[in-house]
Formats: sequence, structure tokens, C-alpha cells
Amino acid sequence: MYIEQGYKGNHESWRYLIGILIIFIGWQLLGSIPLLGVIIVKSIGGETFPTDVTGMSQMVGSNLFLFLMLISFVFGLLATFLTAKYVHRQTIVSLTTNRNKIDWKRVFFAFGLWGFITILITGLDIYLSPEDYVFNFELIPFVILCLISVFLIPLQTSFEEYFMRGYLMQGIGLMSGKRWVPLVITSMIFGWLHLFNPEVEKLGYGIMVYYIGTGFFLGILTLMDEGLELAIGFHAANNLLTALLVTADWTAFQTESLYRDISEPELGWDVFLPVLVIYPILLYVFSKKYGWTNWKEQLTGDVQSLETVQLNKESDSNL
Repeated sequence: MYIEQGYKGNHESWRYLIGILIIFIGWQLLGSIPLLGVIIVKSIGGETFPTDVTGMSQMVGSNLFLFLMLISFVFGLLATFLTAKYVHRQTIVSLTTNRNKIDWKRVFFAFGLWGFITILITGLDIYLSPEDYVFNFELIPFVILCLISVFLIPLQTSFEEYFMRGYLMQGIGLMSGKRWVPLVITSMIFGWLHLFNPEVEKLGYGIMVYYIGTGFFLGILTLMDEGLELAIGFHAANNLLTALLVTADWTAFQTESLYRDISEPELGWDVFLPVLVIYPILLYVFSKKYGWTNWKEQLTGDVQSLETVQLNKESDSNL
């Protein structure tokens, strides 16, 4: 069981409270210093201090802004790993998966599957609605974007998975004793963290269905597969291809992508289709490939006590 992997480290409640503080400081405070420093220097030079993502991107330049924004997540990932190691005395493997080692085949399968679907859907939309897109390709800026994206976006998405579906999922699960509690809480937090994205301002709060629904999808992946590998692969493919394929003036990722969406933003089928149709199909595909069973127990059952886990270990060792 994945949540019970938290027992492999020191798991007192106060350690998780301290850990969340450390991770927050690394991610939101230390990690934001490079971007804030560049903005302050440019503001001192006479430029107007920006108040939103679009303004920051225009002031700094889209590629440099993306680089500096992603750096904060690298700090967050490092803080998460250091917290697991020194606060909890827990290994990265036990934070990642119920398996004896990280299953990279799972990571790459989820990455490849969702990458293929994303390219297919995006290409189809461009073909059917060419008036909504402008070909935005410029060789040098795009090459720079590719380098930044390939190296840093997987670290950004890995941080979100290790913090949300890893650290918080295990911590809340051990404290509550119920599997559905961390599933619901981490999914809601994941959605709320996107509340201040430019997309919410443009499309309204209805888009939170997509963010929270994606949180539930990734949480279900983690609990059913007893590890973060599928969620890490899916999330990396989603954000990487979002950055490389299509950008718009009202999105969080404003990049030198292949295409620019110039359509008037509106809350449409493309927001609800993933949550209501595509994610359930993906869960079915994953379940068949990896032989998932006992969904009710995996998603809503009790978290095993430390004593039960230890008894199971002793029983296994005596076989």
C-alpha cells in the first residue's frame, strides 16, 4: 500500500507540519528570489513594476521568465527531498512508490500515452479551427524554449507530484487513517493552487472543475497504482507539451511555442472533456495494463496501522 510507505520514516504529525513549512520556504520564498530580483532591477531601471503574469513575461522576456518561474519549483523539489531525508529519515524510493525501486517504465509509458493524445487533440483542433491559431515558430527562441522546458518542466511537475500526491498524501493518510481523506484534500489543494492562474480570470471559476478534476485523476492514479510513477509521467507530458505546442496571452505558460491561440477565451467542451471522458478512459486503460483491482478498498478503505504493516512484514519474512 502506498500511503503506508510513510511508516518507513519518522511520521509524527509535528514532522509534517515542520516539513510543509520548510517546503513552502524553499518553493515560495527562496525559489522566487531570482525572478523577483530581475523584476526589481528592471523596475529600478525605469520600467513599470508588473502586477500579473502577462506583465512579468513581457518585462523579462518569455523564455527568461519561464526559466526563472520554473527555478522556484526546483527549489521546492529539493526542499521536499531534503525534508524527507532529514526530517522524516525516509528514502526517496518509499516516498515515490510501494515497489522496491522506482519503475521508470511506468513513468515513460504514461508520458508517451498522454503525449500522443495531447498532440493528436491539439493537431485536430488546429486543423478544424485554423482561424483560432497563428503559426508562432521562430527557430532560436523555440530552441531555447525546448532546452528550458525539457530540463526544467519535468522537475516542476515532479515537485507538484512529490509534494501533493507524495508528501501530503502519505502524511494526511497516516494522520486520518482513511484513504479518501488525503485523496479529497490533496485534490482540492491542487485545484486551489491554480486559483490565481490567468485562465481563471479569463474563463471564470468553472475552469476549477478541470484543475480539481485533474487532481482527483492524479490522486486515483497514485492510490490505485501504489506509486507516483504514472502521475509523474502524465503530468510531465501535459505541461511540457502545453509549453511547446500552444500559448496564449491569457495563460500561465506564455512561451515561444509553435502556435499562438488568438481565439476569444471561453469556457467550452475542451475544459470538461478531459475530466468527464478522457480521464475515465485513461483510468480504464491503466487498470487493464497494470491489473488494478479492489477499487473501493484502495480509494476509500482504512489505512493499515503500523502494527498491521509490521505483522505483515514478519509474516512475509517467515514464508
